[in-house]
Amino acid sequence: MFGRSKPVVFEPHGYRRGRSWKIPRWLLILLLGILIGVGGLLYMQEEYGPQRLTAAESQRLQATLDQTESERQRLQDELAATTRQLEGALAEGKTLTEQLAQSRGSVEGLQQDIDLFVEALPPDPRGGPTEIRAARFTMVGGKLDYHVVVTREKPGAKPYQGVMQFVVAGARASGAETHVTLDPIEVTLPTYVHLRGSIPLPEGFTPRETTVRILDSVGGATRAMRVLYVR
Repeated sequence: MFGRSKPVVFEPHGYRRGRSWKIPRWLLILLLGILIGVGGLLYMQEEYGPQRLTAAESQRLQATLDQTESERQRLQDELAATTRQLEGALAEGKTLTEQLAQSRGSVEGLQQDIDLFVEALPPDPRGGPTEIRAARFTMVGGKLDYHVVVTREKPGAKPYQGVMQFVVAGARASGAETHVTLDPIEVTLPTYVHLRGSIPLPEGFTPRETTVRILDSVGGATRAMRVLYVR
């Protein structure tokens, strides 16, 4: 136990002598996994990922996006202007609707006044279901201006279709008395109607009185007749 100790020789790197340095297996597996992962990612991007754009393609895409944005802004401005126009049109339509309602009220009032006026007209001396209630004739510029009011007692489902014809008594330019039959005028007679217009007279003819006839047709049955003076 207490014998002489053997000297110990210190060798700084002696413990490594005879050993070769090796990379750990786990590190190799880790590096291999990283390489495989990176390679797989690059492969997936290349084969299945979006195509990479060149600088020129990127510029064209940016220009297209700018143009699209400009077009979107223009359409948005047009939409805003159209919306304002629509709102104005709706407001104007509302005003027109109110005015139309007022006009209808006025027309109904005028219609009632006309109905009362027609009822107040003197009857046709001849009577009958169709009456010439009033008429006015004047000569203006070689033409006979007329305004005739005709009523029907029982108008029925459909207005009466016929003709109105004037036989005018007067004097020619020579002074000779004569009768002139003017061209027939087609008429439609509901319950009552105001017939207005003008019809040419022979040159130099001076009218004195007019016989008004309401006929089924030219030369047909007479529905009403009345003789009135020309003013």
